[in-house]
Amino acid sequence: MNLEQFSLYARERVNRYLDQSLTDYPLAATLQEAMRYSLFNGGKRIRPMLTYAVAELFGEANTLTDASAAAIESIHAYSLIHDDLPAMDDDDLRRGKPTCHIQYDEATAILAADALQTFAFELLSQPELNQAATQLSLIQTLQHASGRFGMITGQMIDLSNVDKDMDLSDLEQMHRHKTGAIIRAAVKMGAQSVGVTEASTLQALDNYAAAIGLAFQVQDDIIDITSDTETLGKAQFSDTDANKPTYPKLLGLDGAKALAKQLHDEAIAEVAPFGAKATPLVELANYIIDRNH
Repeated sequence: MNLEQFSLYARERVNRYLDQSLTDYPLAATLQEAMRYSLFNGGKRIRPMLTYAVAELFGEANTLTDASAAAIESIHAYSLIHDDLPAMDDDDLRRGKPTCHIQYDEATAILAADALQTFAFELLSQPELNQAATQLSLIQTLQHASGRFGMITGQMIDLSNVDKDMDLSDLEQMHRHKTGAIIRAAVKMGAQSVGVTEASTLQALDNYAAAIGLAFQVQDDIIDITSDTETLGKAQFSDTDANKPTYPKLLGLDGAKALAKQLHDEAIAEVAPFGAKATPLVELANYIIDRNH
């Protein structure tokens, strides 16, 4: 299937799993509403797509794959709520809609994000999945990528360097934590969910994920200055206006585009040995550097 078909398949599958898993809790109606608002607000589901695409290199995606894809997306949704808060990036728009703290209020947004973070681990620890050893491995992968060893440290580095100069090495380190760690987890969890343990296979997939994870951020920096607010679904020049370090700022626009292309080519080379089954992964890498939002 082509990328459009695969994207539809992955989005529908993970959305259905999320919808069925996020059961109502009457004592927290507003909280649940805010969680759903942020989970189902038109996201492209790139990270779940990666999880499904990797699992299906080796067979059929299963319920553990569903739980992994849903957990990854729940972590991603929580991180975006926090990203948008006044104390962080202070954004009013996300995917063309009011951010969670604008739609509700700041306290509700913080609590909804907290709940989405713990919901991710609720999904992975369900007793009915009945694969305790694999579930523990998946939990370890996600906590490592999303916590102090990954995304949160990346965000801390980001916030600590507003109005400061960073060199390319420091900028790469920040983004490999902030954006790249979760993308690498999405890929690894797809493999873990179907029982892949061969070290060389996991390494090739991780190399692919590391390359597209950094390419994703480079392209984000590019479209922040080349796209427009309506297309982006958030304020154009938001990183520039906040005086954040970016790849175009350090390399120039053409240099940033060249780096994105180089990382794209590295990613493709890593999954080429998997043959036709890797087509969704190849097309996802193409999409990441071709997108305008």
